[in-house]
Amino acid sequence: VQLVESGGGLVQAGGSLRLSCAVSGSIFRLNAVGWYRQAPGKQRELVAAITSGGSTNYADSVKGRFTISRENAKNTVYLQMNSLRPEDTAVYYCNANFAGGSSYWGQGTQVTVSS
Repeated sequence: VQLVESGGGLVQAGGSLRLSCAVSGSIFRLNAVGWYRQAPGKQRELVAAITSGGSTNYADSVKGRFTISRENAKNTVYLQMNSLRPEDTAVYYCNANFAGGSSYWGQGTQVTVSS
């Protein structure tokens, strides 16, 4: 299983970015895909996740601003980020977890929000 993120970059506060996570390989027992982020000196935290059934959940800090979605035909999960704030600056990682406990991470993509 391989996860490839894209879409990070530099944006001004109030701006938007869309991250993509393309999942390849054997995804038959995929449970959920999540976006996590890690800022310098902080622990990695869950931002949003979507299950194979389509249920979603979000961190309180991004509710109403970020939207996670998926395009099954492309095995891709998106994170639409609106109204970005400087505190959203972090490396964003995609994670896929599977029935049986296997979990895979992407390489991460940098998001920088300037004030």
